[in-house]
Amino acid sequence: MYKLLRNILFLFPAESVHHFSMNALKLACRIAPIKKIIASSFTYKSTTAATKIFDLSFSNPVGLGAGFDKNALYLNELECLGFGFVEIGTVTPLPQAGNDKPRLFRLKKDHALINRMGFNNDGVKVIKKRLEEWNGRRLSVIGHRLIVGGNIGKNKITSNEDAWKDYEICFRELFDHVDYFVVNVSSPNTPGLRELQEKDALKKILGNLQTINHQQKFPKPLLLKIAPDLNWQQIDDVISLAQEINLSGLVVSNTTISRENLLTSNDKLQKIGAGGLSGTPVKKRSTEIVKYISQKTNNTIPIIASGGIFNSTDAKEKINAGASLVQVWTGFIYEGPAIVKKILSGL
Repeated sequence: MYKLLRNILFLFPAESVHHFSMNALKLACRIAPIKKIIASSFTYKSTTAATKIFDLSFSNPVGLGAGFDKNALYLNELECLGFGFVEIGTVTPLPQAGNDKPRLFRLKKDHALINRMGFNNDGVKVIKKRLEEWNGRRLSVIGHRLIVGGNIGKNKITSNEDAWKDYEICFRELFDHVDYFVVNVSSPNTPGLRELQEKDALKKILGNLQTINHQQKFPKPLLLKIAPDLNWQQIDDVISLAQEINLSGLVVSNTTISRENLLTSNDKLQKIGAGGLSGTPVKKRSTEIVKYISQKTNNTIPIIASGGIFNSTDAKEKINAGASLVQVWTGFIYEGPAIVKKILSGL
């Protein structure tokens, strides 16, 4: 059924379809009987799926990666689709429009997407208010509390030298309203951002946040999201820093700037232009990095795996490589609203 609907939706621009689909789901969930039907249809009910990590209790290990619900607009609806956790953002201190449209593209032959959204979001103040309203409800219609992560970044106009200030602003503003934090320095769509993945720059950002974190009565889990394009020495630096400042975990991985071994024609790729590639083409590299970090650290750094997860086989691959939790994004677009239930039933 969804494949037929997907064929129709894929006739229209990707970003427009995204907003149309989620707003339609939002309207449907405002009607209590329909909301219950949606929740019962897409939720996988099993106590064995529960996962505890970072001192947080996840109803299941399948989450939705950052970039889908940038502005915390659809938490209620995503909860009804059975996700164990949702990562909002990337959130920046000031609102920003992001890059010019079109900026989201489908590569159907590769089961992939290219995006160059550019951290478009409503800004931390507005998103904080939405989260305050969301947290006032706490319990879901399906009997558990959805875990919400806050993915934070810097504004485009902020220099790399002052980037740490932007991360601190978002961290302080969202601290009481999310369950964990992910520092995003690995998006390819903000000029110069990936330079912050170098060890010295990372240490300044993460060390400052961890200092603030440990001053709180109940510190929050703090994770770092890394790019799949890092070389092994850079990954070793990330591991070393994570151990030095006691990060709670890593998110592996963000989108790639690579265009190797794609089925999509070069002409189409040139027309699309720059952006981060996600989906099946990044699956192998993401799994390699998960396995490398897991083996090198003897599973002492928890990993949320992201990249090319479409089904239970893909999820098992990541978990067998050492991941504790998995995130979908592109797979959600291609597989539809039943993806969580299908993955969990296969696991």
